[in-house]
Amino acid sequence: MDIAGELNPQQQQAVTSSGRAILVLAGPGSGKTRVLAHRIAHLVQQRSVAPWAIMAVTFTNKAAREMRERVERLLGGQPDGLTLGTFHATCARILRRQADCLTAPADFVIYDAKDQESVVKQALKKLNLDEKRYRPRQILSIISRAKNELIAPEAFQARTYLEEVAGRVYGEYQALLRENDALDFDDLLMQVVFLLDTHPAVLRKYQQRYRHILVDEFQDTNTAQYVLIKQLAGGQGNLFCVGDEDQSIYLFRGADWRNVRRFREDYPESETILLEQNYRSTQLILDAAQAVIKRNSNRTHKALFTERKGGARITVGEPYDEDEEAEFVVNTIRRGNADPGSYAIMYRTNAQSRRIEEAFVRAGMPYRLVGATRFYARREVKDVIAYLRVVHNQADSIGLLRIINVPPRGIGAKTIAALQNWAAEQGIPLAAALEKIAATGDGTRSGRAPLPFPGRARKALVRFANLLTGWVMQRDTVPVPELMDLILEKSGYRAYLCDGSREGEDRWENILELRNVAREYPELTLTEFLERVALVSEVDNLTDEGDAPTLLTLHAAKGLEFPTVFILGVEEGILPHKRSWDEPEQMAEERRLFYVGITRARNKLYLLHCFRRAFWGDPDLGLPSRFLSDLPPELIDDREGMAAGAAVSYDYTGSALFSPRSSGTVGRSLLTPARAPSRGISPSPVKSRPIARPVEPSYRTGQRVRHDSFGEGIVIEAEPADGDEIVTVAFEDKGLKRLLASMAKLQAVDDE
Repeated sequence: MDIAGELNPQQQQAVTSSGRAILVLAGPGSGKTRVLAHRIAHLVQQRSVAPWAIMAVTFTNKAAREMRERVERLLGGQPDGLTLGTFHATCARILRRQADCLTAPADFVIYDAKDQESVVKQALKKLNLDEKRYRPRQILSIISRAKNELIAPEAFQARTYLEEVAGRVYGEYQALLRENDALDFDDLLMQVVFLLDTHPAVLRKYQQRYRHILVDEFQDTNTAQYVLIKQLAGGQGNLFCVGDEDQSIYLFRGADWRNVRRFREDYPESETILLEQNYRSTQLILDAAQAVIKRNSNRTHKALFTERKGGARITVGEPYDEDEEAEFVVNTIRRGNADPGSYAIMYRTNAQSRRIEEAFVRAGMPYRLVGATRFYARREVKDVIAYLRVVHNQADSIGLLRIINVPPRGIGAKTIAALQNWAAEQGIPLAAALEKIAATGDGTRSGRAPLPFPGRARKALVRFANLLTGWVMQRDTVPVPELMDLILEKSGYRAYLCDGSREGEDRWENILELRNVAREYPELTLTEFLERVALVSEVDNLTDEGDAPTLLTLHAAKGLEFPTVFILGVEEGILPHKRSWDEPEQMAEERRLFYVGITRARNKLYLLHCFRRAFWGDPDLGLPSRFLSDLPPELIDDREGMAAGAAVSYDYTGSALFSPRSSGTVGRSLLTPARAPSRGISPSPVKSRPIARPVEPSYRTGQRVRHDSFGEGIVIEAEPADGDEIVTVAFEDKGLKRLLASMAKLQAVDDE
């Protein structure tokens, strides 16, 4: 069988190359898994390499299974001894085989995220540090970054006071892991690197065994993974890495696309092969994707092409708000002739799923949610709803048990069990039992029955009972959003979530989205509000069967493809995310994330941004994403999108422009053209001007500047404009402003 016969010329070159260090830069949809599988089969069948001399590593079990299945089909059976799996699984096997060289035994346990958090809490307690001040998840994030960079506790150097605390916890954390014969996921990588570095005989053993090392998704490797594959390849091994800098979207997990550059520096004689033929999308979609990604620097240009010439133009639409955005998606799918399962709805953050989920529920249409919990089933959303339910009805013992020690307030499992038993003896609900405890004078007796609670537990119960009583007293006098704010602050739940970690920030965004539900319907009483969310939540459980559209984040979309893709919230602050505004590296990753989203579409792409959005608090005017200005006008469909038939495009400032066919009203709805003006939103249309680009920009992204009226801020972007510059600045007190540089007279704070 000719293994390489069915491949295109670039794929054939990659599969059959005899180079010792090969870097394959594979564009989206270019068949990288196919190339890796064929490379393994070629080595075994055509070059007589023993399967046990080959190691192939990837990032997910799914990718490893797919690769193994392809190899077995190509070879007509299972290759004995082939090492093919995830980085972590491969490292775990090495550590167990070499247990005699480790401090941990061969039967070590692997701690997951919850286990790790428990160990950090123990370490904090041993160091007499308050876990409410030093959040375990935040400390874990710092420890994980250190391990990814191969920094042991004794070598950890702090740059801030928090890092100094984390450094002390790091040492205790590792000691506790050793006491429990445990490793965490980061240890699996770091310990193998340290093992190979300190035991030359072990290193030689694995170098001599694995003569060919293949790496999938190379752009997602961190420092530890890169050092590991370099160790194993040594001076004689063959290294075959497949990746794409343009699809590196996991910086928050430690992934470093610069490993592609390091590879070229460490292996100057390496061969670079580009996979540019796409087997997924139309040429029009590829042209749009390339127009977006070419703005990133320090990348390898790939001229993506396909045999699918032309294609449907991209619809860029501006619905009035998030509800119309969701309704447009649902109506488009309902009116379409394609199978519902051929549609994907993508968004930047999990919190965005709430509106689209509710729109599907209202329409009675099923949907599938990938990579996340349904909005109303998310832990933090259920917590806050439970608080509101208990305030509404103190007899709700299920809700009360959920929140009584969330966040932790010193009411442990034994105290809760004692409270339940005592309430049962008294024949009263749990909330009434709490009231009785709070009403006792000396805390020793209530009627005839003694209180079975020690002083500390009783005080904790009294504090919670007083909080609950205060909220109940205000439930009928304040609107639901204000009641929610009171609960979030007084309960400590906001501080509990906002611990400085990325997960905490994402969870807080979900709470803000729940708050937006209450703000949308200010006339609803607490009873009506709870009824509304309960009905939506209940219907959610019935919409998980059959061929249905897929809802997922852009991060979860990596590796997937769909005939039709909607990307929602293509706006400043969402995509790109607000936390990337003052970080050039993160801004570049946001652009890569948008690129990944575009290239998931096979046939048709919709990009939607709202005229108004209430995503993180009060409703405000939406600002179209700067990324939209990169799309060539000829790729955008001017016959769809705006309800009045206006052609939408974007100038170099990112502002929405309308063609002469437009009625002149910015923010016109995709669904109901008269709705926006009826709410009093009718700014004047913007006129386009020719662009004269300056040679060098005067301002840079991330630069701190001062304005005489607006105060200090950070430059988000500087764009050329008729020999001048339009500078977008995020001011601390005034928000986002777009200014003409020659008129604004901004002062660079860094230069003072």
